[in-house]
Amino acid sequence: MLDPLGLNSLTRAVYRALLQHPAWSICDIARHLVVSEEQVRDALDTLAGMELLRPSENTPGLFRPIRPEIGLASLLARSEIELHRRQQEIAATREAIAAIAIEYDATRSGDRGSFERLEGLDSVRSRLEELAYLAQTECMSFMPGGGQAPDSMEASQPLDQQALERGVLIRSVYQDSFRNDAETLRYAQWLTALGGQTRSSPTLPMSLLIVDRSIALVPLDPDDPRRGALEVSAGGVVAGLCALFEQVWATAFPFFQVHVDENGLSPIEQTLLRLLLEGQTDEGAARKLGVSLRTIRRTMSSLMVRLDARSRFQAGARAVQEGWL
Repeated sequence: MLDPLGLNSLTRAVYRALLQHPAWSICDIARHLVVSEEQVRDALDTLAGMELLRPSENTPGLFRPIRPEIGLASLLARSEIELHRRQQEIAATREAIAAIAIEYDATRSGDRGSFERLEGLDSVRSRLEELAYLAQTECMSFMPGGGQAPDSMEASQPLDQQALERGVLIRSVYQDSFRNDAETLRYAQWLTALGGQTRSSPTLPMSLLIVDRSIALVPLDPDDPRRGALEVSAGGVVAGLCALFEQVWATAFPFFQVHVDENGLSPIEQTLLRLLLEGQTDEGAARKLGVSLRTIRRTMSSLMVRLDARSRFQAGARAVQEGWL
């Protein structure tokens, strides 16, 4: 599970070989791993760039591997810092979006061509149909909450197909809770088979659609999508929304790929433990994860058994002690 640190299987194998046999040459490593010397050199360049190898002071041409508890721990620390930075950027972008929407709602002034209010679901769906027809290069979307409504998917299917046939790139991030909805799963599978790209994340900040990186739709009220949406075409705001999408996309997982971390935790289980430490109730966690209260309690019960914990507080403490968080 060192891929997130940038170590693929061959690079890991070369690193392990040098840890066990520090006097081996490139030829020795290539013979042992049954790969070419060029592949070994590429792996050594990667390891040196990650500061996991240093040139040998005693034998020119050989490398001295850095102890894993030092070198790998340093890599992990840098990854954690980068992840924290990206999370802060997402939070800051979300706050900026909320501030812009509130300001627009309060003042009703400025460039109306840059901000258009779409009242109710009917006007939103009509505009979605227009945008899907007009899209030329790319459509990006967040799909939070439970399963999609059947009539919504039925209306979207021919539009998505036409866009894909025109060469439009469609990228969608679903919430992990959608995996429990058979109709949504079938739709995502159909979209992927036609060339669309789908990923999922335990939580999503809001509903979002961006077309050709020039027009975006965000909900007027994230808690009540039936109220309508705000159409945004102001360049700076759309650029911020594109950055938010790319950050979430980078940390999401392919929709049809089952992912667990080195502790056997799914993304939903990881997020539930973090929400527990933040003091969230079962009801609050269910809303954030887009799943039923029953699912939350069943998942929490399973985690407590695995952690041999008798209370939620003890489960959170042991998750930290075990390095799960």
